[in-house]
This record gives sequence, structure tokens and C-alpha cells, in this order.
Amino acid sequence: MASSASEPTRASFPNQFVLYFSATRPAFLLATVAACLLGFAAAVHSGIAISFSTAWLTLLLAVLVHAGVNVLNDYFDAINGTDALNTERLYPYTGGSRFIQNAILSPLQTRNFANLLLATAMLGGIYLAWQVGYGLLLIGAFGMLAGWAYSARPLKLNARGWGEFCVLTGFLGIVIGADFVQRKAFSYEPVIIGMPYALLATSLLYINQFPDRKADALAGKRTLVVRLPLALSIWGYLLLILSALFWISAAVQAAKLPPLALLSVLPLLFSLQAFWRLRQYVIKSAALLPAIKLTLASMLSHALLLTLIMLWNTP
Repeated sequence: MASSASEPTRASFPNQFVLYFSATRPAFLLATVAACLLGFAAAVHSGIAISFSTAWLTLLLAVLVHAGVNVLNDYFDAINGTDALNTERLYPYTGGSRFIQNAILSPLQTRNFANLLLATAMLGGIYLAWQVGYGLLLIGAFGMLAGWAYSARPLKLNARGWGEFCVLTGFLGIVIGADFVQRKAFSYEPVIIGMPYALLATSLLYINQFPDRKADALAGKRTLVVRLPLALSIWGYLLLILSALFWISAAVQAAKLPPLALLSVLPLLFSLQAFWRLRQYVIKSAALLPAIKLTLASMLSHALLLTLIMLWNTP
């Protein structure tokens, strides 16, 4: 597939700020915003009064890390040739930002921008840890390592079938970190609240790998979807969705979440629709676009619903 009319070109960005902002794939940054909201809701539900100054800084730093990881992934997928080989991409959801492939940024510019974003987030994280507790450094260090190791040499965890683990632990870490900044201590509550969302975020990565499957295989990028037989890989998506459903149900049954939290499973109907479409059109990449959109809607709607429910049920 040649570059489509919807993909970015150098002429699309007369403003340098807009150019670099767009290179971060900003639509996907909403996933980090949602994770932070869940973390704040966990703290409020425990009776913690929110500090809005540290909450805003937490949100900014988490978004900077996510943006840096996105740009870094673009760089390494350009270096290993994955994005150049991807003729079945579904822009803007799969196949990268296309900034390198469409000569908007050079690989060097992309790498330098990623390093700047991550370095800025690191310095801000050190300051925030000084304010709220050095346990935050452990969370931040793990998140940065997971984000870097996802695509960077020599680990390249996504290419080794460990990308889902990086995403799961990364987004759960955001929820835990946002809670820690307010609570100033570790707690099991953000784990209980954040795990279903982390599983749904992982399902987005998972389904995005189906249109990229052929290019990933050609480039030697052995993602989980590439490693599994196609007929079997489909069921991995359903497993993630059912795991999120089971987690919420079990947490309510154990009185770790309020009964109203069961309402937050309603958006998972979107994911079930996506699974049906994945089964029908797994070999027709272009037909998977609605399934990806449904998966994105499912995870963000779940996060918003559960956040509101936890805030509503604050003691």
C-alpha cells in the first residue's frame, strides 16, 4: 500500500510545534490519561484528598513517557525495516506514525526527539519523587525500562513475543504511580482497580498486530501474533477480554470493588464485537479497522466508567 492521502506529509506541518507534537501519535496518549484518572480515583476512594498540583504534574510526566516511547518505537521500527515493509497498515492505528517513511523527520531527528522526551520525563520524575516519596522512583524506573525495552536494542521485547507483558505492566504501573503520588505509599487498591484496564490496553496492542503481521514476520519481528498459528492467535484476544471480565467480577465478589463496578464491564461488549469481526476478517487487514476502533472505545469507556464509579462510591 502506497502512502495514502490520510497519511502525514511535510507540507502538512508548517508549524514545527505541531509537527513534533503530531509525531508523538497524540491520539494514543489518551490511554495514559485514562490510566492516570484510574490511579487518582483509587486514591480518592481510599479517602485521600487530591493534590491538584502533583496530579497535573503526574499526568504531564506520564504523557511525556508515553510520547517518548511512541517516538522511540517509530525509530526502531524504521531501523529494522518493519514500517517500510508494512503494506497492509491501517493508518493511524498501525504501521507507525509514517514520519520517517514520508520524509517528515529523519531517523536521527526521531531518535533525538524520543531521547529528549524521555530525559525530560526522567528529570521531572526525580523532582516529583522528591516531593512525594522515593518509592515513585521505583515505579518510574520500571516504566521507563519497560517502554525502552519494548522496541530498543538489544532487548527488543516486542520482537521476542514479550510486547504484551510490557504494555500490561506499563499501564498498570501508570495507575499505581498516579495513586502513589497522592497516597505517598504503595497500596493494593490501584492494582485491583487498574488491572482490567491494563488487560484491555494490552488487547489494543494485540489486535493492532494482526494488520502488521506480515511485515513483522518479514522484518524478523516475532511478536506473539506472528509466533502463534493464525487460527490460534485469534483466541488470545478473547482471553485478554475474558480475563478483564473475570478480574472485575472476582474483585466485586471479594468486596475489593463496589458492586456498581460491574457496570464498567458494559464497554467490553465493544471488545466482543471486535472479536467477532477479528474471527470473520483475520486475513483481510483492511476489514479490521472497525475492530481496532471498537477495542479502543472499549478500553477508554471502561476506564471512564470505573473512574466515575469509584469517585461516586468514595466513603
